[in-house]
Amino acid sequence: MEILDIIKARHSVRQYVAKEIEDEKKAVLESLIKDCNAESGLNIQAVYGEEKCMQAFMSKLMRFKNCSNYLVIAGPTDDSDLYRKAGYYGEKLVLKIKEIGLESCWVGGTHGKIEAEVLAGNKVVIMIAFGYGENEGKQHKSKPMEKLCNMGEDAPEWFKLGMEAVILAPTAVNMQKFYFELAGEKVYLSYPAGTFTAVDAGIVQYHFEAVSNHKVEYK
Repeated sequence: MEILDIIKARHSVRQYVAKEIEDEKKAVLESLIKDCNAESGLNIQAVYGEEKCMQAFMSKLMRFKNCSNYLVIAGPTDDSDLYRKAGYYGEKLVLKIKEIGLESCWVGGTHGKIEAEVLAGNKVVIMIAFGYGENEGKQHKSKPMEKLCNMGEDAPEWFKLGMEAVILAPTAVNMQKFYFELAGEKVYLSYPAGTFTAVDAGIVQYHFEAVSNHKVEYK
């Protein structure tokens, strides 16, 4: 599948079936996790077959079911770009999860104790639940394109494709607190300060760059 097709097909899923993930699919994920960690300096780990974390009270309120696999995204506390990186590389993994036939959901603070080794000087930013879904989820609503970027009728095709991918990106409670600006051949992304807005910025940046093949800069 082309990356835009994967983006279109992927939706947030919280209910899973009790089915173990095959070793070959684990190997694909572990290989990409290794590459992401080497490139970013993050400490991303996959946890398989561990049910207690996502059986916490808040997880039940959020209607998580049979969730026993998750990615833990952590990184150095002194990395000023930690949250954006967590979103960028986390979404790269989310789309790979979909590509190999699994579903996923970003998870903020609605989980219990994490069964993963957090290195000294690191902290957990966010998690991603994944597995075989009971369903494939559904598309979230989006703000009008004019609220998210300055795209005019004469915008190049690559920018239009990038923004098509952006409006499909998951963001915290679907707030979409970001703005893309096309200036000549450059693309700038701005967003308000905040932990999860920075994670969201990384997610939408990955969508844009993966589809448009153009780099995003920050204002």
